[in-house]
Amino acid sequence: MKLSGAIPYWLPLLAATIVPTIWNQQTSVNGFSLNQNNRPSFSVVPPNNNKQSPSVGIRLDESNNKNDDGSKNDSGSNDSSSSGSSFALSSLFGKKSKTKSTAAASTSSTTSTPAETKTVLPGLRKKKKEVELHPSSKKHISPLNLLSTHPRNSISKPSNGSERLPSHEEVVSGVLDSGFSYVILPNKSPPGRFEAHLQVFSGSSDELLEQQGIAHLTEHVAYMGSRKRERLFGTGSQTNAYTDFHHTVFYAACPTLAPASGYHGQQPMMPMALDALADVMEARVDTSRLEKERQAVLSEMTMVNTIEYRVECQILSTLHRENRLAKRFPIGKERLIQTWTRDDVKTWHRTHYRPDNILLYIVGDIDNTDEVEKLIQQKFGHITAAKQAKEIPLRDIKPKASELAQAIVSQPLVVKAQQSWHYPPVCHDWCVPPTYQFSSATDTDTDTTTETDTDIRNYDLQLQQPYPMDENVQFLETDEVAPGKRLRPHIFRHELLQAFSLHLFAKRPVEPIVDLESYRKSLARRVALAALQIRLNVGGRSDDPAFTFVEFNQLDSAREGCAVCSLDMTAEPHRWKDAIIKSLSEIRKLGLYGVTSGEMERYSSALMTDAEQLAAQGDRISHGDQLSYLMETVANGHCFMSSEQSYLQSAKALQTLSLKEVNDAAYELCSHIVSFHESEKPCQGVVIATACCPKDVTSTEDPAYVDEQSLVQTIYEACQLPVEPEEHVHVPHTLISKEELEEATSKYTPKWDVGSFTDGTPNTPADKMTRPFTLRRLATNGIRVGVARNEAESQRGNLRLVAPGGRDAERRLGFKSGSMAVGARAMQEGGAFGTWTREQVELFCVDHLLMVEINCNEEALVIDFTFPTTNVGNIGFGEDMKLGITGTEAVMQIVREILIGFHWEEDALGRGKQSYRTAHESMQKSLEGKSTEKIMESMTSQDDRFLSIDVDTVNAVTLEDAKNAVMSQLQPSDLEISVAGDFDQQEVLDMILEYLGTIPSDANAEYLVEGKDMKFGSVPSLSLPGKHLELELTDSDPRAVSYVAGAAPNMWGYLADGTTVAQRVQEADKRASEYDKQRRAHPLFANVALSLLSEIANRRLFSTVRERKQLTYDANFSLTGFERLMGGWFLVTVTASKEKAQKALEACKETLDALRGSSPISPDNLESAKRVVMNRHEGELRTSSYWATIMSGLQEESIPLKGPLSVTDFHAVVESITTRDLQLTLECLGINDSELYTAIGRTVLPEGYVPPEDEVVKASPMAGMGRGGALKG
Repeated sequence: MKLSGAIPYWLPLLAATIVPTIWNQQTSVNGFSLNQNNRPSFSVVPPNNNKQSPSVGIRLDESNNKNDDGSKNDSGSNDSSSSGSSFALSSLFGKKSKTKSTAAASTSSTTSTPAETKTVLPGLRKKKKEVELHPSSKKHISPLNLLSTHPRNSISKPSNGSERLPSHEEVVSGVLDSGFSYVILPNKSPPGRFEAHLQVFSGSSDELLEQQGIAHLTEHVAYMGSRKRERLFGTGSQTNAYTDFHHTVFYAACPTLAPASGYHGQQPMMPMALDALADVMEARVDTSRLEKERQAVLSEMTMVNTIEYRVECQILSTLHRENRLAKRFPIGKERLIQTWTRDDVKTWHRTHYRPDNILLYIVGDIDNTDEVEKLIQQKFGHITAAKQAKEIPLRDIKPKASELAQAIVSQPLVVKAQQSWHYPPVCHDWCVPPTYQFSSATDTDTDTTTETDTDIRNYDLQLQQPYPMDENVQFLETDEVAPGKRLRPHIFRHELLQAFSLHLFAKRPVEPIVDLESYRKSLARRVALAALQIRLNVGGRSDDPAFTFVEFNQLDSAREGCAVCSLDMTAEPHRWKDAIIKSLSEIRKLGLYGVTSGEMERYSSALMTDAEQLAAQGDRISHGDQLSYLMETVANGHCFMSSEQSYLQSAKALQTLSLKEVNDAAYELCSHIVSFHESEKPCQGVVIATACCPKDVTSTEDPAYVDEQSLVQTIYEACQLPVEPEEHVHVPHTLISKEELEEATSKYTPKWDVGSFTDGTPNTPADKMTRPFTLRRLATNGIRVGVARNEAESQRGNLRLVAPGGRDAERRLGFKSGSMAVGARAMQEGGAFGTWTREQVELFCVDHLLMVEINCNEEALVIDFTFPTTNVGNIGFGEDMKLGITGTEAVMQIVREILIGFHWEEDALGRGKQSYRTAHESMQKSLEGKSTEKIMESMTSQDDRFLSIDVDTVNAVTLEDAKNAVMSQLQPSDLEISVAGDFDQQEVLDMILEYLGTIPSDANAEYLVEGKDMKFGSVPSLSLPGKHLELELTDSDPRAVSYVAGAAPNMWGYLADGTTVAQRVQEADKRASEYDKQRRAHPLFANVALSLLSEIANRRLFSTVRERKQLTYDANFSLTGFERLMGGWFLVTVTASKEKAQKALEACKETLDALRGSSPISPDNLESAKRVVMNRHEGELRTSSYWATIMSGLQEESIPLKGPLSVTDFHAVVESITTRDLQLTLECLGINDSELYTAIGRTVLPEGYVPPEDEVVKASPMAGMGRGGALKG
């Protein structure tokens, strides 16, 4: 069950947890982004060519911008961008769209007066006039990709007379006289909220030589310095910003109404949100704010500079070697950042933050769009390009900015001017099939330069010449491996790398999806991609797989202004050649022979099911998802359709989509690999390859050794090997026959029993459904069952199976260390049931769109399923369709087989063990990972339940060890199953009764361990006084991280000594009223108090360590969150420079201490925290996965305080919490100085390492990499 399904928008490879989960670290294998805690996180990105490429893209997330109470929020928006203009918008959104414009339809960028429509030639200084031309105002195509009649706009008409796609009917759009553009989309989910995103279509690629990094710094100053943004604090709003290659984005996500000042009535939030965004355009650039943000940016450079991040730097630098992106990364140059003055920042701001370079998106619960349009005019109408131009302090920058702007719109082949103003101002080395016909917008032979000025023609827009402060990096020249066949290789070696990875790219023009023909082609491409991804990850995982991870994809990237076809693959260093041969052979096989008829049927059906699910959601698609889709669609020139329109067009296209069309798309996708064969014609363009590998492999005789020559040779030779067409695999439509079920039912007659709880809730009936969920037990075997209906996610469901035990059970039950965790991973890697092979079962999951994830943490074995609730695995279309079983029934079959029919296989164990070995070795090379491990070793006295599993421990686990450990936990009477989704509850209960109620009570009894302590204990008590640890990690780049940790209660308030938060609070508050005693006796009291305390602590750390002391970019407070083990720990993490690491640590300690005395929790602190906690809870209740999570444990005796009251009384308990409650709860944490464990991890230079003399930056030139950042929607 390695693959989780074939939902067209993403094909994630799901894995068991392979590192300790207590700090909620996010890890995966597919790409780099910044999560809401500003730590490296990885995510699987959908293989959808309408989505952001997982292979490229970088942005700076301003995650230090907090919610109203200081909690952090990731932007969640995509990387589309634009530059304002005066074009009408009707051609983008269709005749039925409501479009308004108060500016004349023109192909020039709009300015506020006629005088501004003239163009200044580069370097020409005009005499002073009353109204001055803005230096960056130039003619360009529409910022909204209006499919206009501009001669350079290649996307203005449907291709070959094909039927144009319909446009979303609810979109409202317009342009103010100043050129300020806006798009409004009413959307009802979630109700009572909206999001406003302001895009400034200038980013790091628009910077001059002396401005490298100023776009990002200006973003910090503009939003963090906004007084009007601060007015959103305390309203339940979230604000954030980020900088990318091509744009800077600011957003506010707010309730439509919020309490008015003085708590009298409510006030509308739209005016306040737009005030904050308008304030960004008129930023004052205070010197004090500039200094704060300068320090934040410098700290950010250190924080993000992990090894994963540096790998992404190398990949992007090689990928975009021919254009500006390789030398204009958002983080900029440290030397420059340290020297900029207020005038420098204001000059950039006034040059680029002008109304004709802006696009405002508003999506949300909007009843009257006319009023919103009036509000936009009111808030933004007074800002003009002329006004901004007058306020540019550094006049010598103006001619330089004008020259750059003129080059962008005048030089040929610049995708920003040729195709989409959302794109960066770059040209690309395209790599397309031999027969590919370029459009006029991307024609390599077209010169659209209209300027006669020689300087503009010769202007080095793509920065191909050497410049001061360029990175001292040498890239290998392109190799011609055969006549006309070109490959650009690059090897990155580093002492922190443990595995080999290959990243193989072909860049192609974005093909706008505007008509039925282009839509059919996009669907054909998605079918082919799905087939290849499944082949690589199902058929490609042999007994001894060559690679540990592989993904092939092609996605449109507005960030880079191109579509990127990518192969990303990792392998053990000594297997790198085998991995390349295997992956390239599979790609060539698809390109040469295409997909089978069975694959065509399978993945076409999956696409149709996916479209149907989206259509069923209708207006329940979230604001964030709608906004992401809208922004990306506009950026790439695609037609923006509603989910219902998309469904109808998908049905129309898929009914007639032929196998030949899919195979043609498959050839085009794989052509850059296929063409390397000696008998094939060469592609037009260059293939790009970056390999990353350990630095300590120096002998050419070592199988792990790789250099540019051997890499090129291996790739070329792999493409000469013969390949055979894919063989057909029989995929079952059902895993369990009716006869099998009937036999089981007659033998074990299933019945329901009442639900029982430990939080004081009365038993629930066995024969009636209850709200908000139905909780029962199966009388035949004792399995606990919870079922809830959630209509917010149409036609989708989640199931969670929990077996209490986890790594704690390894010790209590006497199993070999690591056996439970390694066994869970082996189960994930396996999947053979009954008479079915692993490959057949995995393809069954693909057919039924099931996603399966198996994790083992410190306390439990957890198996999560995501599934469609409708009929899936259907065959055919329309009236000829033969329905398969529902996804819900398919899940029940899988659960049953896991419990009673799972086959344990040596090859699956081998793959699981390799995952753990890789994870442990990578952790040892991570400053954050190794530092966290060391402080945990000290606090737990080397308790292996809470530590990563080392290589020797992993190697010692046998298949029998893994099998016995895991199966001992799968005793029916210990299990709890929680199901939530858009389904009929009675039907689901009937399925559970039929499939799971017929499991015998003694299933897996042979694995039961007798005579052992079955109860959960406590975390180890801390040895006092606390300790301070110092750790060093060899690394060529300077970095440091500091930690402050101590004892804390578990999630429900139990401390390690068995006492509870409620008991300690009651004992400390001798004068508590009876009402207070009743409140604090509620089972949920400690859980809510700890959540609120975490929010407040995070805000205080931000205010003190980041804002007041300027020691870091961010600091984070977290709790371990155990539910069954008594006790836990808190951890404060702060990244700082090596010089400031000790001061940052002391500042964190000071902040925690101040909460107890000198600066106690205020009522305002509490009210803000309550709003954040409540809003988060309300938002998550719209997801079925959250319902499954909160239902898990409600009937479990090992979590005595968790029961139905924890859900039904949540709001009441939150509202009842007082500042006195929180101050007393704070005393339950070990924050006295003598109780604290602290650590500082620092990097040290490798022995003999001498920094280059011309090195001018201490950190990598990039930050905020988003290579694996998934798009929503």
